[in-house]
Amino acid sequence: MPAGVYAYITMDGTGKEAIDFYKEALDAEVLGVQTFGDLPENPEFALPVEAKNRILHAQIQIGNTYFMLSDTFPGQPLETGSQVHVCVTLEDAGKSKDTFEKLQQGGKVLMPLQETHWSPAYGQVQDKFGITWQISTNLQECM
Repeated sequence: MPAGVYAYITMDGTGKEAIDFYKEALDAEVLGVQTFGDLPENPEFALPVEAKNRILHAQIQIGNTYFMLSDTFPGQPLETGSQVHVCVTLEDAGKSKDTFEKLQQGGKVLMPLQETHWSPAYGQVQDKFGITWQISTNLQECM
């Protein structure tokens, strides 16, 4: 059973501005923000200066509802209409793998299910209806 399902909004470098806007307009509470610059350094991949202050992940609460937000990586295109995804958090990697495999039937993998620094199993898939799903395991900071 999923631990949670969240709307996930993607911005094109305006993530910090959007967070401030939603705080004011919707009386939102920011539960956490991580920028690309907060990532552990990787000697094989130098982080461009223009990426450091972009939002990697933010968790926002409005009343009893939560949503997540991030910026694209510099140079990554963002199509109008593709800014909202659905993020499903699960409690074990096996269930994440099963869910990911089912969602990819008739669709396409955007990011293979893999270990990241925030999740033992995270990936992105677009289902056969064109909906982008982010599958994440044990994303404790979002709960």
